[in-house]
Amino acid sequence: MSELRCVVAEDEALLREALISELRAVWPELQIVAACEDGGSALEEITENAPDVAFLDIRMPGLSGMDVAQAVLEAGLRTQIVFVTAYDQYAIDAFEKGAVDYLLKPVTRERLAATVQRLKERAARGAAQPAALAELLQQLNASLRPASKEPPLTWLTASSGNDTRLIMIDDVAYFRSDNKYTVVMTAEGEALLRKPICDLLKVLNPDIFKQIHRSTIVNLKAVSAISRDEMGKGVMRLKNRPETLQVSQAFMTQFRNM
Repeated sequence: MSELRCVVAEDEALLREALISELRAVWPELQIVAACEDGGSALEEITENAPDVAFLDIRMPGLSGMDVAQAVLEAGLRTQIVFVTAYDQYAIDAFEKGAVDYLLKPVTRERLAATVQRLKERAARGAAQPAALAELLQQLNASLRPASKEPPLTWLTASSGNDTRLIMIDDVAYFRSDNKYTVVMTAEGEALLRKPICDLLKVLNPDIFKQIHRSTIVNLKAVSAISRDEMGKGVMRLKNRPETLQVSQAFMTQFRNM
């Protein structure tokens, strides 16, 4: 059997590195092609690399592990999904009934080794995505209680030349990653926020702000139209900005009802 490939997605750096370390110990021949800190990056890596396996934390900034799994399912990819979760028995019951692999945090080597063995057996058989995955995602979306968190961000301060601007979140058209910083685009122009875009995903209202590329988050209220090109990629037009925004094919699943 050829070397299998894997994507790991976990927003907590220490937990991500711990899982990767344990994977290398129990499955040394596994090729880890990407280690992601948010769901959007994980979805792009899975879409681009079509790995054999993806280990997905359920609760991540932006797209959750369930969102990523749903997109993988709709895209018809054969990537085997393993959910990594800190949830209680109420949620674990859904996993057991769905016969889909999961790992409970903190991940033990013994439990991981058992999961790895099942994944190897499925790969050897050329097994397709389990039919139970779609039903499991419905159960999880209906049963998992949302984590308590602070109210969504309503305003921020960002640098514009020598000035510091106070910007209301509703006035933001989109955010664009710029290394460790983030460019904030409004109708009046751009400003620089000293915060990486992955941190913004944790504090923005997910019903209004959608990640459309690993480096771009858009305010849906600022969008006038979205269309697809012949390759299935999206192009967004904005109400108060002249430029258009590219939507990665991986993120077009969010707009499947358009």
